Amino acid sequence: MKKGLIVLTHTLMVSVLLTGCYEEELVVVEDWETNSHSIEAAADYATVFNDSKVNRFDIVIEQSDWNDMQKDLESIVGSSGSGPGGTVEFSDETPMYVPCDLYFNDILWPHVGIRYKGNSSLQAYSRGANKLPFRLEFDKFENDFPEIKDMRFYGFKELSLSSNFDDPSLLREKVAPDLFRSFGVPAPRTAFYEIYIDYGDGPMYFGVYTAVEVVFDTPMLSTQFTESTGNCYKPDGLGAAFSISSFDLDDIDIKNYEYSGKADIQELFDVLHSSDREDNPELWRSEFESVFDVQGYLKYLAVNTTIQNWDTYGRMTHNYYLYHDPSDDLIKWIPWDNNEAFQTGKQGGSLSFSFSEVNERNWPIIMNIINDEEYKLDYDNYVKTFINTTFNANRMAEIYRAEESIVSHSAQNENSEYTYLSNGSITSAVNSLISHADARNSSAQAYLDAQ
Repeated sequence: MKKGLIVLTHTLMVSVLLTGCYEEELVVVEDWETNSHSIEAAADYATVFNDSKVNRFDIVIEQSDWNDMQKDLESIVGSSGSGPGGTVEFSDETPMYVPCDLYFNDILWPHVGIRYKGNSSLQAYSRGANKLPFRLEFDKFENDFPEIKDMRFYGFKELSLSSNFDDPSLLREKVAPDLFRSFGVPAPRTAFYEIYIDYGDGPMYFGVYTAVEVVFDTPMLSTQFTESTGNCYKPDGLGAAFSISSFDLDDIDIKNYEYSGKADIQELFDVLHSSDREDNPELWRSEFESVFDVQGYLKYLAVNTTIQNWDTYGRMTHNYYLYHDPSDDLIKWIPWDNNEAFQTGKQGGSLSFSFSEVNERNWPIIMNIINDEEYKLDYDNYVKTFINTTFNANRMAEIYRAEESIVSHSAQNENSEYTYLSNGSITSAVNSLISHADARNSSAQAYLDAQ
């Protein structure tokens, strides 16, 4: 059903009293349908995250707003092509939002908030990269445009658009969350999108992006957990390591509520570092399992280590969420930002199966768990199960080939200024992923045989 009357977008519908006075002004969005635009609609995963094809977004941004976006970006990371080389410092500053008109299947969502997002992927702009990630918030500008109050995109308030930075296969951000979920670890849904942006000179093809479900948005919490009303945190910064030397609650941002004392996070930290861990391991396990989903974390750790996802906890103090699930009162681990997975890695490289290179003082969530004999056995069993089922080499080859067939045409059409491909093709990179899966299965088996 249409909401209100069908009029041209931006046109004012004025109700006039018999006295000739204006009663009110009401702008009605032309394409507004309950199932597509309303907050009342259920999340339509089949439409938004249709992963059987490459979907398409057409985005129109006023040229002045686009120019403001670029100036703001340059103030954060530097001008395009200006450098730097080597290691870069990540900024804590969030890029600005501007309004855009978004079209999907010829349906309009007006005044959608759009901004740049990311860390290293944004820093690449200063080295000349133009294919950058975005965040969409569909009711960001509802105070300026009341007609879009509580506007949603088929039930979703926000979407993250990954540029597939540093990924010549374009598949990592898609495949990694699928593997996590297949192995029982909560992770966002994803789908491929062609992105076209018109900022004054007509639509330009920005290439293949991966739309990623925003973790703290209601649909993900309500579909992957029994209840969606718990605190959802995004740790980022030194305090997110949960180390005694650097722990800081200010680095554990709550994303779905404005105020919280974070007592649950403090409790997790206290139990993690309790002296009972060494003095009374059985008591410690009982206390730890009363606040943290340890088995869920061990499953995550088995998957993350096997696929060599280095850009997260254990090397970097970001790229994970914590959700306090009201249904069982446990804090649960959710992986995020997987474009750097399936490779040996940078910043010291991906972690070994034994975690022999990990310092207990710096990364206690991993080591305090792995140093417990019972949890170590659970971890080994999860690694074994993962390679024998979800990450079986033959199964992975089929998955990679299927994803390649879906995305290859759109990938080949990417402009040289908006791509991370090598020689305009993803075939070589996909072949490398298939070889990687086979090698990781062998490495995992060798590790298990040595235990």
